[in-house]
Amino acid sequence: MDIRTVKKMEKKAVKSSKNDFTKLGLALFFMVGVLFYSSVTHSGVTNSLFLAIAALFGAYMALNIGANDVANNVGPAVGSRALTMGGAIIIAAIFEASGALIAGGDVVGTIKKGIIDPSAFVDASQFIWAMTAALLAGGLWLNLATTMGAPVSTTHSIVGGVMGAGIAASGFGAVAWGTMGTIAASWVISPVLGGVIAALFLFTIKKTMIYKEDKLSAMKKMVPLYVAIMGWAFVTYLMLKGVKHIVKVDFLTALGIGFAAAAAIYLVVKPMVAKAAVSLRNHRDDVNKLFTIPLIFAAALLSFAHGANDVANAVGPLAGIADAVQNSVISTKASIPMWVMLVGAVGIALGLALYGPKLIRTVGSEITELDQVRAYSIAMAAAITVIVASQLGLPVSSTHIAIGGVFGVGFLREFLYHTKEEELIRVERRQLAEDEKLLHALNAEKETLEAKQGKSQEDYERIVQLYQMIEDEEEKIRLDKKQLKRAQKIKYVKRDAIKKIIAAWVITVPAAAVLAAAIFYTIRGMML
Repeated sequence: MDIRTVKKMEKKAVKSSKNDFTKLGLALFFMVGVLFYSSVTHSGVTNSLFLAIAALFGAYMALNIGANDVANNVGPAVGSRALTMGGAIIIAAIFEASGALIAGGDVVGTIKKGIIDPSAFVDASQFIWAMTAALLAGGLWLNLATTMGAPVSTTHSIVGGVMGAGIAASGFGAVAWGTMGTIAASWVISPVLGGVIAALFLFTIKKTMIYKEDKLSAMKKMVPLYVAIMGWAFVTYLMLKGVKHIVKVDFLTALGIGFAAAAAIYLVVKPMVAKAAVSLRNHRDDVNKLFTIPLIFAAALLSFAHGANDVANAVGPLAGIADAVQNSVISTKASIPMWVMLVGAVGIALGLALYGPKLIRTVGSEITELDQVRAYSIAMAAAITVIVASQLGLPVSSTHIAIGGVFGVGFLREFLYHTKEEELIRVERRQLAEDEKLLHALNAEKETLEAKQGKSQEDYERIVQLYQMIEDEEEKIRLDKKQLKRAQKIKYVKRDAIKKIIAAWVITVPAAAVLAAAIFYTIRGMML
């Protein structure tokens, strides 16, 4: 390694360190600002110190939600190159914050998902300690998962934190174990549903466009239909999940509004695709190009809905603590003050901008290779799975759905590749058998001539020729075997990534629970 290379590495390391310090400084500035604001504005309230500390932990939790969970919404779009990393961060930050502030709701459940009985707490102080412990534990676990490059459910993180703190405060009887059972079921339901739906969409697109001889005609006919279906799914999704705090509609009404939007989208997109097709080639890459703009809209809408729903993960316990501090009672529902909502909205956007790229890369490119069509299938899985699950009363996690969708398209690629390669493999095996048969015959002829100990020039030349033919045939057989082995071992989904992510999913709730219990005992020891 020469001196120039060493100097380049040193400069790169120094630049990376500066960037890390800048990110840490901005994150700390935000958290200290929240701590200061809470301290100043609530200085005359009993337990104001705990409210300030809880606000600090709420800010920390919001930063980590942005760093980890938001990647699921924009990761596929970035991995498919429909969006650049910078563009994805700007879009997601704007729409996450907008979703939180516009449609985040005025009221959230302070006991997340109803997993702890409020009557289990002796007094408001014990509740405040427990929710503070839950916030910090959830944030710490998300921070650790982000560092490991594992996308995990923020909902499960805070659920684990509330459960662990509740058990530490009042014992195992305080936990609604039936609710915890449904949450555990989502570990399987969410990724399986997401994977199946994403794979079905990808397979349908391949059959109706990519595998067609005349791809241009297929594009003009099918792309407007697929974009309209996406519009139908996303408008329905937003009506049911994204703006439910502003306008409440039932499922059929949401479905009808979505269908009307889909019809309008179809009429607008159809002439646009016909016009664009004039400059396109009869190639699968040009099929992908037509899904770029829909993917940008999908990333924005998913981010908006995520901000509207998951802001409660950051500010729900904080809103409960604020309510308990100000009213000295434990409420199962609490109004969210605007400053608390801003902590969640700004924290999620800032966390995404500072630390989101790592998980965006993981979701977008480190599990399986994505293009626009595959990313479209994952986005559709994210919207449709939530709609179907909400109507069936099934517990699902948006994180698990998105990652399941990535797994689904990856495994479908493997299946289709191996199905296509099976015939080629059979041909290779037949050729290998013929080559081995020929090699055996050449060896037999060589051994016969050598046994005769032929002295003639003709015998000698034939033996030399046989040695060369045998060497060539052995090399050919070696290459055939290598080709067969390569074809049989191709994997489109990285197995190490699957193991790491599934392990993180399984231990999220217990890990957050153990952390929360330990923090609760520490707080109680300090206060008593």
